[in-house]
Amino acid sequence: MDINILTVFILAIFVGNEIISKVPPTLHTPLMSGSNAISGIAIVGAIIATKTGGSIGTWFGLIAVIFATVNVVGGFMVTDRMLKMFKRK
Repeated sequence: MDINILTVFILAIFVGNEIISKVPPTLHTPLMSGSNAISGIAIVGAIIATKTGGSIGTWFGLIAVIFATVNVVGGFMVTDRMLKMFKRK
C-alpha cells in the first residue's frame, strides 16, 4: 500500500513539472487563476491521503497539503496583482 502512494507522489511530481515547464511565460499568469481550482482539489486529495495512507502516506500527504496550499495562496496573490494592473488610477 505504501509503495503505491509513493509511486503516485513521484509521478505527480514529474507530471506537474513537465506541464508547468511547457507553459510560455506570457500565458503563465492568466493560467494561475485557473490552476487555483485544481490545487484546491489537490488539497482535498492530500488531506484524504494523510488519513488513509499509513505513516508514510501521512507524511507525504502533509507535504502535499503544504505545497498545494502555497500554490493556492501564491496563485491568488499573482492573480490579484494582475487584476490591479487593469484598474484605473
